[in-house]
Amino acid sequence: MRIRKQIAFALSLTLLLSLLTAPVRFTPSVATHAASRDPERGKHGMVSSVSEIASQVGVDILKRGGNAVDAAVAVGLALAVVWPSAGNLGGGGFMVIRLANGKATAIDYREMGPAAAYRNVYLDAQGEYIKESSTYGHQAAGVPGTVAGLAYALEKYGTMKWATVAEPARRLASDGFPVWYQLERSLKGSREALSRYPETKRIFLRDGRPYETGEIFRQPELAGVFARMIKSGPREFYEGKTARLIEESMRKAAGQSANLPLAMHG
Repeated sequence: MRIRKQIAFALSLTLLLSLLTAPVRFTPSVATHAASRDPERGKHGMVSSVSEIASQVGVDILKRGGNAVDAAVAVGLALAVVWPSAGNLGGGGFMVIRLANGKATAIDYREMGPAAAYRNVYLDAQGEYIKESSTYGHQAAGVPGTVAGLAYALEKYGTMKWATVAEPARRLASDGFPVWYQLERSLKGSREALSRYPETKRIFLRDGRPYETGEIFRQPELAGVFARMIKSGPREFYEGKTARLIEESMRKAAGQSANLPLAMHG
């Protein structure tokens, strides 16, 4: 034990002497920078989303004189086109806004329970849960809040017209956009679920030929939805032709007990 202590002391003393006699030089660790990068900065504003395409829509709105809410609504609508797994017209969400005076507010536009829903809607005659009935299919759908929520935010806190902020999304759906890697991976990862229904398989999986990165993805039916909302306003989604098409689809698939009407989301 005594010999070990002497060796340890000698090593410690040698290390100390080498530190005292060596020139002082601090070399940044390469590993410190390998997995990180400097944060982005902007003098007049910044837009961030899961999609560069959608974020650019927001930047363009800011450059045209729009405020942060104008840009946020435009990005949200664009995401309905370029990121269907999360950004979509058939869902809902929240928006947190910090005003110029420092005050903050929040808007809740999550989906609502349909008017035709009832307590035991997902139970069978024996009171047992019907497998996947609340997660898959037309009967599982709530009343979408996205359009109503974004329209409310724009009207109360924005400066631009609905048609102005919705046009970029319509154009993306109509003209198409290059599929990016994360979208390709998302669609392929959801292949089993999307293949359950003919329309989702046709639109998002191209009937069994999934989109590859760089291919152009067009959604003419979605472009039609945006075109109608641009012409008639956001309420068209809940009260116009779009609402009737959704209602017809739900009644056909789920019967007369389909969760309706859409007009309840105000």
